[in-house]
Amino acid sequence: MLLLDGYGVLVDGSGALPGAAAFLRRLGAVGREHLLLSNDASRLPETTAARYRALGVPIPLDRILTSGMLLVDHFASADLVARPCVALGPEDSRRLVERAGGQLVTPGDDAAEVVVLCDDDGYPFLPTLEAVVSALVRRIDRGDAVHLVLPNPDLTYPKAPGQIGIAAGAAALVVEAALRLRFGDAAPRFTALGKPHPPIFAAARRQLGLGAEARTVMVGDQLATDIAGANAAGIDSVLIGSGLSRLDALPLDGPRPTWTLAGLD
Repeated sequence: MLLLDGYGVLVDGSGALPGAAAFLRRLGAVGREHLLLSNDASRLPETTAARYRALGVPIPLDRILTSGMLLVDHFASADLVARPCVALGPEDSRRLVERAGGQLVTPGDDAAEVVVLCDDDGYPFLPTLEAVVSALVRRIDRGDAVHLVLPNPDLTYPKAPGQIGIAAGAAALVVEAALRLRFGDAAPRFTALGKPHPPIFAAARRQLGLGAEARTVMVGDQLATDIAGANAAGIDSVLIGSGLSRLDALPLDGPRPTWTLAGLD
């Protein structure tokens, strides 16, 4: 089974990457099991399928697993269903939180027990984070419960050749730092769901109906998420050079891929 990251492997913010469409056609021709395994939490799965199809790299809906799709299981297991939630991200992010059972309220609402930071876009960035942090401080000062959820822990993503975008994980660091200044080591932290964390890899195996013994390879462009997650899951990995990582400048310590590949073309 091949687990394929999206941004930096198949696409970037400007469109499909060279060789992506041909690569997917080859996988289909030889019957190779594969799954798009993406940290994106800004789009519904059906929106994701439509976007990739429009870019010329069609991926069936049942071959898509995004970090936003993990919210359903997380809300159920963490007893967050029907709790008042702030969902940070575009409209699809809010729909993902609603599908998980969250009751949406506006950023800054003191009733918000749960903050789900899905994406860095879709809201006025600084004013919204300030409103969210302020409401969290008021809740914690009163002794009220708070739950912070981060589907997408990516710090950056490839927007286009030579352009780097700031992602949801970086916004979460801002929130955590502000809370830590106020509450020290007692400050709440985000629960991350996407790569490199275990939930998304376990969900991938369940979605494809594969046991732990199935040979699996993760193809990604980030050491800290794709490769570190593969290492932790005990599976092989390919670091591809078409996204964020420079294959000629890998650090001497930290996660290491099984193989490297310049690109899919």
